[in-house]
Amino acid sequence: MSIMYNPTNLRLVNTENNFNEIISIISKPISQIKPYYYSDNAIIYNKDCLEILSNIPENSIDMIFADPPYMLSNNGFTCQNGKMVTVNKGKWDKSNGFEEDGIFHNSWIVACRRVLKSEGTIWITGTYHSIYQCGYLLQKNNFHILNDIIWYKPNASPNLSCRFFTASHETLLWAKKDKKAKHTFNYEAMKNGYFPEDKIKKESLQMRSVWSIPSPPKNEKEFGKHPTQKPISLLKRIILASTKPNDIILDPFNGSGTTGIACLDIGERYYIGIEIEKEYCKLSAEKYKNAHKNLEGYLFVSNK
Repeated sequence: MSIMYNPTNLRLVNTENNFNEIISIISKPISQIKPYYYSDNAIIYNKDCLEILSNIPENSIDMIFADPPYMLSNNGFTCQNGKMVTVNKGKWDKSNGFEEDGIFHNSWIVACRRVLKSEGTIWITGTYHSIYQCGYLLQKNNFHILNDIIWYKPNASPNLSCRFFTASHETLLWAKKDKKAKHTFNYEAMKNGYFPEDKIKKESLQMRSVWSIPSPPKNEKEFGKHPTQKPISLLKRIILASTKPNDIILDPFNGSGTTGIACLDIGERYYIGIEIEKEYCKLSAEKYKNAHKNLEGYLFVSNK
């Protein structure tokens, strides 16, 4: 179904929230940017993230989760479901060399800093192929790093070459824009929350910086999958830890839409996703349609 987009159709759920105002500004006549998908509390753009970020008002986003390309598509092989498969994921994941990769990461980090509120925080995930560059650039652009989290994958794929250690984790960097501003951290929710998937987390004790969370299960790939898809439980923990009701959350590399689905599951959050690959926008939309099918006010937009 294809419906003409009109920002005035977006229903304001909470008068204190400027989600609809942001969407209206992005879609102003001068830019003519239309969403691939939108509902009352979520919107996805099939665009380069730098284009959308440049149209978002300054100091308007509460939290950003970014899963940028790891730049590891190098014609190598890995193990998946017991089979040898290529590590190549697409043109978007190919390295252009250390210097060019650094320029790319710096450009989107700078753009994210502009739209983030002073007390806002950013999460970046990656492997050693990208995370050290991102950590350096966060500090270069005056972010204050709060934590580095080790996401341990108990069901990680084995190493086929048997020439180095088996990769079984990713690193998450959590940083805030302004060191002096008071950021959101829901300490009690992390200490006393229910995290059945995590065999490391001890009941009623502080949440530590090593999280044991399995890779996405089959039911999270019902409508298709993204090669770097994250488990919903990982994103729900991040959102529960670092946001509050009515916050606006942005993901500049939407992928299969896990961040937005986690926002829906938790509730009382607004989501802006940006994804350059149309096939993954379609995948995200299918997941959202399924999640929203029993909700009133749902509207799907497709620019096919």
